Amino acid sequence: MRDVIHTDAAPRAIGTYSQAVRTGNTVYLSGQIALDPATGELFTGDIETEIERGFANLRAVCEAAGGSLAKLAKLNIYLTDLSHFPSVNAVMERLFTQPYPARAAIGVAQLPRGARFEVDGVLVLD
Repeated sequence: MRDVIHTDAAPRAIGTYSQAVRTGNTVYLSGQIALDPATGELFTGDIETEIERGFANLRAVCEAAGGSLAKLAKLNIYLTDLSHFPSVNAVMERLFTQPYPARAAIGVAQLPRGARFEVDGVLVLD
């Protein structure tokens, strides 16, 4: 059985997908970029602001599913410029405590709406 997770505290899906889908105690979270949930516009500014907004959107979906960032088992990070990876680590140090989730970082040529950062993940609920 699958349950679709949706919250207005994160941007609406901009395609044919759900913000997240729960199967049993596992929640598969779709990618989040730095869209403003209220306007659907991409946040502009420095890369850390963009990363923080992406994680804020991911947090909102985690909370709508009954979890939190602390319950994330796996993250996938997408960057259009891997030189921004130290900024990802700086933001994650502010948002996470040990044990950290497993993580992959992937360099990509392009992301939706001109974003420079995207994050998705797998959440495991108790």
